[in-house]
Amino acid sequence: MKHSGWLVAVLLGTVVGVLHAGQLYQWKDEQGQAVYSDQAPPPSVKDARKKNFQGSFIEIGEPYALRMAREKHPVTLYSSDCGAPCDQARQLLQTRGIPFTDINPEVNVEAQAALQKLTGRLHVPVLVVGSDKVDGFEANQWQAALDRAGYPSTPMPGSKPKPVATATPAPAAKPATSQ
Repeated sequence: MKHSGWLVAVLLGTVVGVLHAGQLYQWKDEQGQAVYSDQAPPPSVKDARKKNFQGSFIEIGEPYALRMAREKHPVTLYSSDCGAPCDQARQLLQTRGIPFTDINPEVNVEAQAALQKLTGRLHVPVLVVGSDKVDGFEANQWQAALDRAGYPSTPMPGSKPKPVATATPAPAAKPATSQ
């Protein structure tokens, strides 16, 4: 019987400790310094904040390698409804889990000018990975450009391909008409 009393006391202490560990208090002391504690602040503190945490958690975002590649070498796809080449280009990026901006130069005059400056013509698809560009769709060349930029070769396990970011189209220029 003695042992069961100790066991009950230990279990009760553990439960109370776990429940109490989920509380955190924040306030400013007399010198204006922020104080964080699991102990309640003194009664003289007026603006204390109490936060309750429901266990531990780890925030999961994109993998580190993907984030670094995206920040250093953002991916832009110039494409349109050009058929198989543009569809295959989008599919390659989505299958690999690459976040990219899809720009359609057919509906955006500024995009037309940017593409013309970039490649010297208005041919799509064009992949831009940081400062590297690949004109026309050729899977091996696109894979190599993404590899050089440090993008992972496969998406994170269990992740779904991210939706394609589309640049906001500007109104197309109207051709001049003669009367």
